[in-house]
Amino acid sequence: METSGDQLGPILLRTSETSCSSALSLTASLLQAFPRHQGLRRTVINLSSLCAQQAFPSWFLYCTGKAARDMMFRVLAEKPDAKVLNYSPGPLDTDMQAQARCSSGDVELRRSLCSMFRRGQLMSCQESGAKLTRLLLDVDFPTGAHVDYWRVTCLFS
Repeated sequence: METSGDQLGPILLRTSETSCSSALSLTASLLQAFPRHQGLRRTVINLSSLCAQQAFPSWFLYCTGKAARDMMFRVLAEKPDAKVLNYSPGPLDTDMQAQARCSSGDVELRRSLCSMFRRGQLMSCQESGAKLTRLLLDVDFPTGAHVDYWRVTCLFS
């Protein structure tokens, strides 16, 4: 079902509000559960996406929601309470990726995603998670940074 331009604004607003408010609520709860004290290093990680930085045809709501969350966490990074990282895990072999290969609204994007799958270019969540762990332990990234899986791969090559 197509959404008219008149309907798009309220849908976008609700989607972005839900994405941001749930992440903000969870983050605030965790920061309260682990208050600042000497020797405790608090790091907040937003699982981001290339879609937060680059427009993908037919992924209007997803890209907008990811961009809004990235900005929200960049604003949080301005406070000294915790170090903040926006981490893009790279192209993952997930149910969402499989669904996008089958039903993404843009034919060229579907072809590109299918090609990545056929060529074995999708990573497991475990592989990307291992890169994230290494980044957190070995790199002094600036708070509020947006770091992509591929950048981490280059750092450790």
